[in-house]
Amino acid sequence: MLVCVTGGTGFVGAHSVAAIVRSGARVRLLVRDPSRVERALRPLGVEPAALELVVGDVTDRTAVARAVDGADAVLHAASVYSFDSRRRAEMRATNVRGTQLVLASAVRAGADPIVHVSTVGAMFPAANGVVRADTPPGMPREAYLASKSVAEAVARLHQEEGAPVVITYPPALLGPHDPHLGDQSARLRNALRGMLPVWPGGGFPVGDVRDVAELHAAVLARPAGGRERHFGPGRFLTTRQYLQAVRRVTGRALPALFLPPRPMLPLMVFADVLQRVWPWHIPAEYGALYTCLHAAPVDANASTYGILPRPIFDTMTDSVRWLYQAGHVSARQAGLAGSVLQGAPA
Repeated sequence: MLVCVTGGTGFVGAHSVAAIVRSGARVRLLVRDPSRVERALRPLGVEPAALELVVGDVTDRTAVARAVDGADAVLHAASVYSFDSRRRAEMRATNVRGTQLVLASAVRAGADPIVHVSTVGAMFPAANGVVRADTPPGMPREAYLASKSVAEAVARLHQEEGAPVVITYPPALLGPHDPHLGDQSARLRNALRGMLPVWPGGGFPVGDVRDVAELHAAVLARPAGGRERHFGPGRFLTTRQYLQAVRRVTGRALPALFLPPRPMLPLMVFADVLQRVWPWHIPAEYGALYTCLHAAPVDANASTYGILPRPIFDTMTDSVRWLYQAGHVSARQAGLAGSVLQGAPA
């Protein structure tokens, strides 16, 4: 079985490729920069020589057609995941136009299944306060979530037309080996560095990237059956619960002030506008606040394809340990002295 994967050098994509390879399938990657393949996949036990590469971008119709040609299945994991307002145009191009091209090309090529990696945030704000498979795409007032909501509508249209498109909804993901230190890994790093002394109330669904990778490998192993929609295993954490998990893993106090999210909106809107002209990244992000304000838990009966979430303590431990091993935080920041990390296996 040959699986074409877009976004295979990203966090979700790389872990998914590793899970697909472990299942015995062959993998073809559509990559913009082949030099990134080894950095992303060798730490996960995947030899780059075992992969077939097509060089190109998901916004390039010709490259996409070459990548999906002859593939039995397709995993579309390419996405720009960022709350940095300077990347708005990039998000529209990759998350929307890229999804349009990849899914349409995969349908024409006869791939089955075609897995579109959405996000649970594509359905925020949820009208009834709970997210289910039939929850309509949201109308978020935030650049990243808005782009994913439009891409969600594209994928659902293919489902309505009878195409073998499966949609998965990862929560906010943590775990080891994040090739580009994405949004969630960077937020955890910033918390460990003491750069986030103020947190909004609310919360968001959190999961482990390795669980989502196993979900993708399992879904890709058989043809699609109807309009399948599966949620990445995870659990809803309040921001207080999230920080409590970090404190428990590291043994550090990590003092923080929690404020109601809605009164913080004007300040975050200002930070979002300022970020468009400010050359350095501002840790206070409007998108993160917006998510905490509008996020909703996933219905307990929603399908995770039978995959159970790892304990958040295990996920957080592995994430903090990896951040230390990769040089993103110091031993003191990781809480290596006197914490559960001390003496833990690498």
